[in-house]
Amino acid sequence: MQSNLHGRAIHVAIIMDGNGRWARARGLPRCAGHRAGAAAVRSAVEAAPGLGITALTLFAFSSDNWRRPKEEIEGLMLLLGRYVRAELPELVARGIRLTVIGRRDRLPDGLGEALTAAETASAGGTRLDLRIAIDYSSRAAIADAVARWPFHHAPSSAAFGRLLAPPRVGVQGDVDLLIRSGGEKRLSDFLLWELAYAELYFVNTLWPDFGIEDLRAAIADFHRRERRFGGLSPACGGDRRELACFPD
Repeated sequence: MQSNLHGRAIHVAIIMDGNGRWARARGLPRCAGHRAGAAAVRSAVEAAPGLGITALTLFAFSSDNWRRPKEEIEGLMLLLGRYVRAELPELVARGIRLTVIGRRDRLPDGLGEALTAAETASAGGTRLDLRIAIDYSSRAAIADAVARWPFHHAPSSAAFGRLLAPPRVGVQGDVDLLIRSGGEKRLSDFLLWELAYAELYFVNTLWPDFGIEDLRAAIADFHRRERRFGGLSPACGGDRRELACFPD
């Protein structure tokens, strides 16, 4: 697989939506959909470096997901623990650094410790920064960063960004591309600060069916877009007639 489609590394975030609907359509319990979704995660992680992705942030469990049935939550937490333990040797071998964002004080006994151990074991990875958001709320993260700002003057955007992504998290800076599977078109309290200038890509494909070609298509679509960050397109930047607010 080619190393980079357009010669530039990017940070991709994914809202992995549709596991439950995938299972329901097949007459299976919701946890079966989450297990199938874990396989799609494995495919995306393996493909990411070859598509020019150097940072990949996956929304695994939001703080609002605690409202789901107890049985589903328990199954999800068990699956997360199994995934981390099973995939860790391969992540380390591939040079992938795993970090976790979100709260840990509400996680089941043993899961927080397993996540910390995986972060430590994979800390030397330089090929891909893989972030998994667990018990994560962007609003809560922003509020916490505000509470931790130690000075009386307001922080710069860069300083505030560092508060949101402390050193142990690894990746800092903006997300370039947000992908959401499953047909919904909303952000769901995910990386609100980091998505300020992200390109948004929504697909109807349910997450367990989201494969390498789907990821490749999303990256190709991203590279076809023109990103101006509030400025002007280079194509019109030199025309003084267009820039003039008032006639001469």
